[in-house]
Amino acid sequence: MKISKKIKFLISTLVVIIILQIPFSSKVFAEPTDSTFTIPKIGINVESTENPDEVVTSLQILFILTIISLAPSILIMMTSFTRIIVVLHFLRSAIGTQQTPPNQVLIGLALFLTLFIMGPTFTQINEQALTPYTNGELSQQEVIEKAMEPMREFMFKQVRTSDLNLFMGIAQIEPIEETEDVSIMDQIPSRVLIPAFIISELKTGFMIGFLIYIPFIIIDMIVASTLMSMGMMMLPPVMISLPFKILLFVMVDGWNLVISQLVQTFR
Repeated sequence: MKISKKIKFLISTLVVIIILQIPFSSKVFAEPTDSTFTIPKIGINVESTENPDEVVTSLQILFILTIISLAPSILIMMTSFTRIIVVLHFLRSAIGTQQTPPNQVLIGLALFLTLFIMGPTFTQINEQALTPYTNGELSQQEVIEKAMEPMREFMFKQVRTSDLNLFMGIAQIEPIEETEDVSIMDQIPSRVLIPAFIISELKTGFMIGFLIYIPFIIIDMIVASTLMSMGMMMLPPVMISLPFKILLFVMVDGWNLVISQLVQTFR
């Protein structure tokens, strides 16, 4: 009891000392000894100006920030990234290696393959839109239109006619018969082309993933039937089939085969 009373007394003494020090410390920080010390003020203000160049610069910065914020969506939805990442995830699931390769590796591989496949398209965008815009030859509206032309051409080559007609019917636009004719591309608005391209990429990715699953499913069936015939009912077939699936994938040079065929699916 005596010890607890002493501890309470010490704690109360410390609290009183701290409370007494608060006014003193605030006074010290409020009145710095160095009179030249200033605290910066940070803020975003909208003020009037008589120089039009300042307005143009502000609009350019706003335009660039908007493009940067939309860049992930553009990269994922309007390029080859969707099909590639779907196929790579199907491949990992078919082998059954859980988290190997990890998601970071698959996403990085998909990004670099996307840059490789979309290289000619990005080059056209740079030559037709970005370079003239930096030289002051195009306005903001014109640079968006020029940049969308190569992207629309790429998406139009990959989209399926049935998916395109689906959204054209929803938008009450007359459907088309074939997408081989590039001359009709101007008749299709981007609000119809982009979602049709996305579901086309998903469908193609799932079809390729199904074909990848077939040889690995055969290995699982052979291993499972062999274990059942041997009476080894308690041994999980996955534990035995996994090394054989990895061995098959390595022997046929799986990564080379899958990536080469996947890149060739883009027209």
